[in-house]
Amino acid sequence: MRIDTPMTRRESLSTLLRLSGCLAVGGSGLWNAVSPAAATNASGVNPFLIEAIAQTEGTTIRALTRSTFEAAGGIQHFVSRDDVVVIKPNISWAQRPELAATTHPEVLEAVIELCQEAGAKKVRIADNTIHDARRCFAITGAGQVARKTGADLVYPRSSLMRNMNLKGNRLDIWPVFTPLLEADTLINLPVAKHHSLSRLTLGMKNWIGAVGGSRWSLHQDINQSIVDLARFFKPTVTLIDAVRIMTRNGPSGGSTADVAVKNTLILSNDPVAADARATLLFDHDPQKMGFVRLAQKQGLGTVDVDQLDFRKVLI
Repeated sequence: MRIDTPMTRRESLSTLLRLSGCLAVGGSGLWNAVSPAAATNASGVNPFLIEAIAQTEGTTIRALTRSTFEAAGGIQHFVSRDDVVVIKPNISWAQRPELAATTHPEVLEAVIELCQEAGAKKVRIADNTIHDARRCFAITGAGQVARKTGADLVYPRSSLMRNMNLKGNRLDIWPVFTPLLEADTLINLPVAKHHSLSRLTLGMKNWIGAVGGSRWSLHQDINQSIVDLARFFKPTVTLIDAVRIMTRNGPSGGSTADVAVKNTLILSNDPVAADARATLLFDHDPQKMGFVRLAQKQGLGTVDVDQLDFRKVLI
């Protein structure tokens, strides 16, 4: 199901007023508001991290995804009845799922099903793609998932961007993809892969696909840009897709020789912990990963799993 009709300004303002409680709109069109996703993060769930690994032959990606959320107490801890759920996958490249450049469509489908079973009023898939959105949605499988599940697939367009004050150390006024601001529940669903500049792209870097503007500018001082975006977008949970990971030639890849099968999902409400744990799949030290170290220093989370409710699940 496709959405290509932008919300009206009145609808957008109403949403932001309801979710953030404070809003001022000046003549410049700048929205000064607390990110609504910040409100959804106050779910009363203690900081946790689940690492689920499929070890049994024949275990499906759907079963792995369901077991991951069950280990966290169930999707109902994060999605309430009548919620508008927005899922932010990484589907920026027009690449087939087996190349691990994009979020696996079977993980995406399983998460949508769980949200719908929890009583979500609407589930939306939103990403500001790099390649042409139509090609990305077709080749990555996201379009087929939307048709099968009835989820809304949001096509990126300039009319769905609004200037927001990110209040970052480097990024201030920046165009933000508005569907992500309109969520009652925001789920970050990145794929784990190599990146030529930041070394890896995981959960926090996935927010680069949640904004418009110059990607070239975002890639200058990339670690601080990542952390600024991660401070603004506060997802309810992050689920890192490491079913297949791209180990080199990222972020777009193009060869199965660059892919390693890990059959792993990492779920957390601490974005730093999620990324830190995922770096271990690449044999990297999270303390030496620039954006992870910087995010912890600036108070966005921790790399220390001993501070979390940590569970490793083997299925």
